[in-house]
Amino acid sequence: MIPRLRLAHTADLDAAELRRIRALLDDAFDGDFSDEDWEHGLGGTHVLVQDGDGLAAHGALVMRRVRHGGRWLRTGYVEAVAVRADVRRTGLGGRVMAELERVVDRAYDLGALSASDEGALLYTTRGWQCWPGQVHALSPDGIVRLPEEEGGLYVRGVLDPAGELVLDWRDGDVT
Repeated sequence: MIPRLRLAHTADLDAAELRRIRALLDDAFDGDFSDEDWEHGLGGTHVLVQDGDGLAAHGALVMRRVRHGGRWLRTGYVEAVAVRADVRRTGLGGRVMAELERVVDRAYDLGALSASDEGALLYTTRGWQCWPGQVHALSPDGIVRLPEEEGGLYVRGVLDPAGELVLDWRDGDVT
């Protein structure tokens, strides 16, 4: 069976589909995918790839606000990208990203994502740029620096690299 790609909003996914997505993410991240990580990937657009064995790949795109150069940018933030172990390195991650990038390019000012060292190659080969500057978040206590995100935040779009990025706050990002 040729893998079938589907685009769906979280609201269009039933409980069983959401359980299958979460199971794929838990397996792909070796149990290091938290409930907060899960929450971050909900409420937006999902790309699902199905093959003869079920859910083979997934990625989500949620809207965030990112301040750069004194302006808040409508940002398509990529979350929860995973490919089932038995079909990794077959192009499914690229298919998921191509669809997410299409949405970013047509509907947002900027694309952004946080990548692990293992995942970074997928994004850099697709033209995503590692953000070279400081990363901050707007927390309930004001703007705080997120040095752990620096070197792992990737953007799609033209930005002045001399500036800083300030991400909107969400649970789990600022402790």
